[in-house]
Amino acid sequence: MDKLRVLLVDDEPLLLESLEIILTMNGMEIAGMARDGAAALELLKRSACDIALVDLNMKGMGGIELIGHMKREYPDVKILVLTTFYDDKSITQAIVGGADGYLLKDSGKDAILGAMEQVAGGRNVVDGKVMQRLAELMSGRMSGEQSRVEDTENFSGISEPASQLALPEDITCREKEICSLLAKGFTNRQIADTLYISEGTVKNYISSIYEKTGIHDRAKLIVEMNRFDGV
Repeated sequence: MDKLRVLLVDDEPLLLESLEIILTMNGMEIAGMARDGAAALELLKRSACDIALVDLNMKGMGGIELIGHMKREYPDVKILVLTTFYDDKSITQAIVGGADGYLLKDSGKDAILGAMEQVAGGRNVVDGKVMQRLAELMSGRMSGEQSRVEDTENFSGISEPASQLALPEDITCREKEICSLLAKGFTNRQIADTLYISEGTVKNYISSIYEKTGIHDRAKLIVEMNRFDGV
């Protein structure tokens, strides 16, 4: 099996060096290291990679802008956010912008390595603290907090964030129930227990929701629930 080629993007030199050592010791190849988004894009012009490990807050071009460029110009490259920030705006913009994973820097070596393998394999990974914050954000929205409106108005980089989207007409009442519980941060097991159905049935419903909404990521679905009307 070919080595996983990784692009490291962070403005902290010591972190870049530490990540380089950890990843190479675990069988990965460093395709390049960049201190900001602009430098990362220059590296991508001459060095292919499978996955980019991207910080959000950097001098010059930050991670959010870089994610947008990469998804347009290098759609096959997986993007795993590795940051210290998990405020509402950072999470929402990164996930809606196309990040394949969102991890916090205090996650530890094993968590980072595991997340990279999952993202490289086509799975989406979201840190537990981040998922909890998403659930809290949605809980605030469903309680009618005005701060939710103010926050969405600040997400200028996301297409029409203040507008509501209509759920697909073929979404069933049961699927709407599950959407509502997903927005509250419920796990599949919790949804199953709440609705008195099996966990396998919940997974089938979620797969159907993904297909009907065109959203194939749990975290992104939670974010978009903030815009769906009727949930």
